[in-house]
Amino acid sequence: MTSNARPSRQSGKVVQLRKGASLEMVRLACPDSAQAFLISESFGLPVIDCDGIRDLHHKIIVDTAESLNEGLGDRAMQIHLQRIVGSFVGSAHGAGQFYSRAVTEARDATAKGSNDSRDEDLDGPVGFNGAAQRKREFAADMGLQAHALRCAAEGVVSAYEQVIGESWKPFTRQVENPGQTVDRKATELQMAALG
Repeated sequence: MTSNARPSRQSGKVVQLRKGASLEMVRLACPDSAQAFLISESFGLPVIDCDGIRDLHHKIIVDTAESLNEGLGDRAMQIHLQRIVGSFVGSAHGAGQFYSRAVTEARDATAKGSNDSRDEDLDGPVGFNGAAQRKREFAADMGLQAHALRCAAEGVVSAYEQVIGESWKPFTRQVENPGQTVDRKATELQMAALG
């Protein structure tokens, strides 16, 4: 008997991909320049030199590429800069997520502190900040740090585009163990057999 059915070229395996942080994710998580200025003004913190940070980090990547130009081919340069830029973007994204958690904790503590019947949330003795104030100040510090790292990430991403000639995209890697484990599959088969 001959079969006209062609063998499938696709292996029925679904490949899951894990994406790194993107610049858009950083911009959603980290304060922008206007918000960073407001934080600085409201908490009496130094104003971040946004443009200076962006320019310096842009220059670092451009200078790095120029110094490696003769030693690396185009593809090797792209891979190298992809990793460097990815680390800056990932760091900024992590700082933005941490900032978001700090803001949530500050809001919760502030809301609890506004309840007059809760003695444990009242401010400390005169001259000492209460827990809610400390959390707000911590969130403000984390906001400025996240903003500074956002500026650095924006600088290296723009430098990548200048050096490589295309937009930077986060590296996408395959998940080590996609799908179900062998034990899970065996368990499902056994349970199916039992009816």
